[in-house]
Amino acid sequence: MGGGMANRLLGAGFPLTVYNRNPDKAKPLAAAGAKVATSPKAAATGADIIFSMVADDNAARAVWLGENGALAGAKPGAILVECSTITTDWIKELGAAAKKINCELLDAPVTGTKPHAAAGELSFLVGGSAEALEKVRPALAVMSKTIFHVGPAGSGALVKLLNNVLCAVQAVSFAEALALIEKSGLNRDQTLEILTQGTPGSPLVKTMAARMTTHDYEPKFLMRLMAKDIGYAHAAGKQHGVDFKTAASALEVFKIALAQNLGERDFSAIVEPLRKQ
Repeated sequence: MGGGMANRLLGAGFPLTVYNRNPDKAKPLAAAGAKVATSPKAAATGADIIFSMVADDNAARAVWLGENGALAGAKPGAILVECSTITTDWIKELGAAAKKINCELLDAPVTGTKPHAAAGELSFLVGGSAEALEKVRPALAVMSKTIFHVGPAGSGALVKLLNNVLCAVQAVSFAEALALIEKSGLNRDQTLEILTQGTPGSPLVKTMAARMTTHDYEPKFLMRLMAKDIGYAHAAGKQHGVDFKTAASALEVFKIALAQNLGERDFSAIVEPLRKQ
């Protein structure tokens, strides 16, 4: 995701310095004109806008904090844009740390997959001040088809978790239905046509049907990352007095898939453990 986003910025003429924990992953960006830094601090030094796109809270802390973290290199007045799918607690912590060095934070996670990132067709879910958003809008625009300002800091992170947990619950529900279709002897193609063309046929269900029936699990969104997001969403629900029972049930199915070494496959592979039951 980060690579596709970076290429869009380079293609639009933005000067760009990048950092990746795996230096080999930065080589294509270097070939496209980006400078490659040896630490988050070096990447952030002198930048007006600092983007982060990593896997989870722990990875984000490693990128932003510490003597070699991006905050150590950020100049006063820089705008931090955290695009990772993370917890609202971490956004609060990062926002407080940014304020101490006179920087402003936007949490701006995205919806979309790697192809959307490469094509500049992401949707940004932005939490933070409208003023900061307007300053970074030109950069966001070249990476996106839509920019939603969803509220104060932390709002973007929460909306993204809701988006992903609804996707996960639909995927598990459809996987269970498909397993039953296959084991019961129903005409699979006919039954799937009824379900996907009828009221249950959301865009995600149609995508799951195509991937699960062809066993196409080339990663568009990793199983382990979706499991992480379900856990984050479930925790956020508890903080607000909402018991996400469907999220908890979906997470149990995802844990089974992870135990079967499916974590690096697309999350549509969630059907495979159900087929084996």
